[in-house]
Amino acid sequence: GTRRLSASCQQVNSRECGRDLTTLRFPLVSRRASRNSPARFGSMLSCSRRESLPAPGRQRGLIPEWDTETRTDMRTVLQHAVGPGPLHAGCWDEGVRKPYRDVIDVSWGDPHRAGVKPLSFVRQVLAACLYPKLMEGDRLMVDVRQRAQRLLKECAGGSIGSYSNTAGIPEIVQRVSEFITRRDGGVPCRRENIFISSGSQWALNILKVLVNSEASPRTGVLTPVPCHSTTILSLMALGAAAVPYHLTEERGWALEVEELQRALDSAKGVCSPVALYVINPGNPAGYVQNRKSMQEVIRFAAEKRLFLLADEVYQDCVYGKTEFVSYKRALAEMGPPLSETVELASFHTASKGLMGECGLRAGYVELVNLDPAVMKHINSLFSTNSCAPVLGQIALDVMTNPPQPGDPSYPLYMKHIRTSLAENVRRVEEVVNSLPGFSCQPVEGGAFAFPTVFLPPKAIERAKEVGMKPDTFYCLRLLEEAGLLFSPGTEYGQKEGTYHIRFCIMIPLDVMEELLRRLSGFHKRFMKEFS
Repeated sequence: GTRRLSASCQQVNSRECGRDLTTLRFPLVSRRASRNSPARFGSMLSCSRRESLPAPGRQRGLIPEWDTETRTDMRTVLQHAVGPGPLHAGCWDEGVRKPYRDVIDVSWGDPHRAGVKPLSFVRQVLAACLYPKLMEGDRLMVDVRQRAQRLLKECAGGSIGSYSNTAGIPEIVQRVSEFITRRDGGVPCRRENIFISSGSQWALNILKVLVNSEASPRTGVLTPVPCHSTTILSLMALGAAAVPYHLTEERGWALEVEELQRALDSAKGVCSPVALYVINPGNPAGYVQNRKSMQEVIRFAAEKRLFLLADEVYQDCVYGKTEFVSYKRALAEMGPPLSETVELASFHTASKGLMGECGLRAGYVELVNLDPAVMKHINSLFSTNSCAPVLGQIALDVMTNPPQPGDPSYPLYMKHIRTSLAENVRRVEEVVNSLPGFSCQPVEGGAFAFPTVFLPPKAIERAKEVGMKPDTFYCLRLLEEAGLLFSPGTEYGQKEGTYHIRFCIMIPLDVMEELLRRLSGFHKRFMKEFS
């Protein structure tokens, strides 16, 4: 934990490692297709002049049972192949007619890209702050005008074009702390423990404190499998080792302490673990931890003196009767001495969740029980990045302080906020689990479904022949033949011999129905072909 590191804070080397972590190799594709035509994506598989995809680069990790693969992002490969431009266009090429007119891109956790409409209240407040003349007259609701006027008064010079304090606009930071207190049932939140920054910069700054790139043995961080590959790459770039622990899929992607202990044991003699990274609600697995599980994890972190990194960016996306409980609240409810000693960083962002304002790039981190010397060092790290974009801070303020009952904007806000997410989840579980060769655990939260696909041996063999991972092969065929851009599970890590696909569920209901129709038809044809 950071107390153990506080004496050597000044020795932390924050330079990023210069190694080339992902040496990507791409196939040659036909250039006869129109620039953005999905037929060109298809040429990666079917063009007679295509060279076979080489086997992905592979770097043997030092941790037992862990291989750090070159997890080639599907979209990066495809965009490299076709050049800049949107992944949708006409689908006719060289006389071949595709059975779809556009590509449904659900490979990103980007609701607006997928067709979800921005929330009116959010955009109206942003617009009024950008162009105050909009507040003249009665074109905007009175609560929109009042919110924009208050926010502009809190900006230096009354303009969003001004810098803010390093940690964020003080009044917004205060309201974020009040939101956390309400969320956690009255557990106090101190504003000086909150830092607002752009994108995932808060996570990187915390990692820079935890990771000493010159340490021997290397610093280690326990990370879940599956897990977004950018987390692993960020750790590696700082010189740390990712120590994988597997979530138990057959138990709804449960996080089990026995597996944490196994992962910790695997690091002996290889690295020195200082932190435990958890994602709740899960990405990509869609689980939500219960109190009992969280308490077990907290006790484990305390016993092993691990700093707890809680990625809780999808906390507003919880479905059905499932309840989200923050790690901060679970820790507080356990009482002393744990509530006063376990070191915790909790992350949230306006980019994820129900707002889906991915392009505005603003989030916050709350730090709990950190040594004052470490807090001073973290403040210095955040100061090097000036401040988060003010528009993003405003979006964060709206997210943590939405319209309330009785406000003029409240009815429209509530109409849009839940949209069709619960129905999307129901339909995904219903349709996917009805398909032979598919199994999808309950999606309790988050923005993604991550079902297992049981590929026939012939399909696995064919994938090996063309130098692909089997689930990558499946996803490329799915793109070519059905116009669906999914991500293969190999990008996120999975148990040996299992294959998954990931797709975003935060899309309009009509788009989801079309997606499921295409997936069902393709999967049945694929299974028949390789049976």
